[in-house]
Amino acid sequence: MTTTEPDPQTGTGNISVLARIEGRVQGVWYRAWTVEEARKRDLTGWVRNRADGTVEALFCGSVAGVQSMIAACHDGPTHANVTRVHEEPGLEDGFTTFEKRPTV
Repeated sequence: MTTTEPDPQTGTGNISVLARIEGRVQGVWYRAWTVEEARKRDLTGWVRNRADGTVEALFCGSVAGVQSMIAACHDGPTHANVTRVHEEPGLEDGFTTFEKRPTV
């Protein structure tokens, strides 16, 4: 994926966002759900559990696709209870798919 400068007025271009999701997000199928949802939106990147009980994900793709995914992360899968989603610009790019990674 080639990152292009996003245009805030039109919502076009590609972006990368690193998200940290807090709440009841481990042991509820959150990572597998994230992979399915990100692929539906043609996003690339990764998702992983963290030892502190959060889930972390890097979403790369269209502005609209990433924004839609972040919005979906606030709800998550059926048994999740999301209390907060932190977002910051992602610094990685060049992925060809969206994958599940091991816990860190």
